[in-house]
Amino acid sequence: MIASKISIIGAGPAGATAALLLAKMGIASVLMDKAKFPRDKICGDALSGKVVETLSKIIPDFSAQFLQTNIQVPCYGVEFVAPNLQSIKLPFKKDFETNKTAPGFVSKRIDFDNFLINEVKKQPLIQLFENTNITSFEKQNDGWLLKNEDDSFVCKTNLVMAANGAQSQFSKKIGGIEMEPKHYCAGLRAYYKNVSGLSEHNFIELHFLKEFLPGYFWIFPLPNGMANVGVGMRSDYVSNKKVNLKKEMLHIISTLPNLKERFKNAELVDDIKGYGLPLGSRKRKLSGDNFLLLGDAASLIDPFTGEGVGNALWSAEIAALQAKKSIEENNFSAKELKNYDQEIYKKLGGELQLSYRMQQLVNFPWLFNFIVKKSNNNQLLRDTLMCMFDDVNVRAQLKKPSFYFRLLFSN
Repeated sequence: MIASKISIIGAGPAGATAALLLAKMGIASVLMDKAKFPRDKICGDALSGKVVETLSKIIPDFSAQFLQTNIQVPCYGVEFVAPNLQSIKLPFKKDFETNKTAPGFVSKRIDFDNFLINEVKKQPLIQLFENTNITSFEKQNDGWLLKNEDDSFVCKTNLVMAANGAQSQFSKKIGGIEMEPKHYCAGLRAYYKNVSGLSEHNFIELHFLKEFLPGYFWIFPLPNGMANVGVGMRSDYVSNKKVNLKKEMLHIISTLPNLKERFKNAELVDDIKGYGLPLGSRKRKLSGDNFLLLGDAASLIDPFTGEGVGNALWSAEIAALQAKKSIEENNFSAKELKNYDQEIYKKLGGELQLSYRMQQLVNFPWLFNFIVKKSNNNQLLRDTLMCMFDDVNVRAQLKKPSFYFRLLFSN
């Protein structure tokens, strides 16, 4: 039997980052994953500035170091395509053409997650156990007893960090997290090569097509001429409208004039794969006696952009700091760990709620069309929209009726 103050279930971005941050603070941990790395993870593959910010605290000069690898492309912005097919390109930073520091990246999760695992393997304070599927969680007075399927792996721990994704059994059975269609998104991901018309600066593309509302279609550039292509739609709409996502995605690629030409010489690589995204559009309980929920296991995905990795890494940092405090005070009670919930929602709560409000924009395609048209003719508005990536206060303006009133009557 292994004994550890901190045990982390799931070695994806949230779990690996939490272990790395703990090691940096001199705290040992046990990190378990049911898979053997490298392994695939169905995702949009975009890594935001939150990822760069958090990993820079662990890996000196992370952005420059990651830029030297062949598993990424630097990403400098996003292009929104409105239902009327007008588009607006918004860079993440104003001076992106002269700034040598990449604000974000796109990297296949099979590569990015393995990059993090290689960092984990360098740390003597982290015990990594791959091919270890934790199926039993036995509560004890001072923590948990974790076991795999055949009891060949047993770990006694004071604090469990559940970071094993949207399908986390710990989150469901112990944390009480339920799948709620209104706060869940169904998605498909495919890899294509030879998609034409990709941005020179690797802007990611989000297409809000009138034929597919209230869902969206995306194209994210990848290394070696590849692209991550997919669709997403809230699960309640998929169910109520009886939407066949795969059929709709292939229809979009093969028939819509603005995309058909771009996919004329494209070739599908691997299968089209589906996955679920637990959205952070509702506040949930993320902790209890001797446990914390992290990343997708805590339902922290951005409702509007679909970003999950950045929020997962932010939750990992908050969890690591809480773990340090709990160890110092020898207090792993639900009352103490509730501070984690408060810190999560203090940092992410406003942003998640605003994104949920913005998600509603797709129900008003005329308004979406109007904003894109207006912003293409108004530098101040473009700057305002650009700032929303970094400034929640700016993003808050988009939920106010007065914002749209000023738009309607401004030059």
